[in-house]
Amino acid sequence: MEKLIAFDDSVTLPAVGQGTWFMGEDALRRQEEVAALQAGLDCGLTLIDTAEMYAEGGAEEVVGEALRGRRDRAFVVSKVYPWNAGEVDAVEACERSLHRLGTDRLDLYLLHWRGNVPLEETIRAMEKLQQQGKILRWGVSNFDVDDLQELLSEPGGNQCATNQVLYHLASRGIEYDLLPECQQRQMPVMAYCPLAQAGRLRQTLFTHVTLVEIAQQKGISVAQLLLAWVIRKEGIIAIPKASSQAHVRENAAALQIRLSDDELARINRAFPPPQSKQPLDVV
Repeated sequence: MEKLIAFDDSVTLPAVGQGTWFMGEDALRRQEEVAALQAGLDCGLTLIDTAEMYAEGGAEEVVGEALRGRRDRAFVVSKVYPWNAGEVDAVEACERSLHRLGTDRLDLYLLHWRGNVPLEETIRAMEKLQQQGKILRWGVSNFDVDDLQELLSEPGGNQCATNQVLYHLASRGIEYDLLPECQQRQMPVMAYCPLAQAGRLRQTLFTHVTLVEIAQQKGISVAQLLLAWVIRKEGIIAIPKASSQAHVRENAAALQIRLSDDELARINRAFPPPQSKQPLDVV
């Protein structure tokens, strides 16, 4: 039984979606990237996350190609640069994203991270885009607790649909305060880099003896174990990069994996949860 997340009253989504960071940067890989996203949709990974920042719109163009004839099967998320989040600029940025994506609407539009534009102005821009039918929902990304509370105190801020933040087994800081805050408000959290970004942390996770042992005992890959761990709590949607058709099928299979209390305890001993406030990790 795959894990589903009630995103709001009208939409239920699988707890694993598809990320597109670094897509659109190499023309030679374009068809492979398109095929991977389409394979993900065929596997039921309906949420596709992108941003105007990714390859300066190139990733949105890849998504747009993947969505041809399939738009109604997807829940499309894009993100606006902080300096484009003003009342006029956000509308123009959104229209550019819609053009690259080849669609008339976004299911969800996020402020990529907090910048110098006042939150109240960004909220007004999001409301205007909703009124125009160009976006159905809006949210934020890379907001820590203080930022989120400030946003929610603004008029209309309580319509924020989600907070997208970095979260993986080697970066558990949000569990101390941000995740409980979002869960209390029934606000889904979107976890980017759920398999850790390339580099030392990723290598540490994929070769850690405890994780390798548990994965082998369950007959799954370490990547699937890490995804199953991220989505173990209610209200979390993981968005690993859809790097290949094989990987998206592997990611989709993680929706069926459940971790036992004993397995979770072993993982906690290897990677202890936070005992104090941690700075919000971003990449």
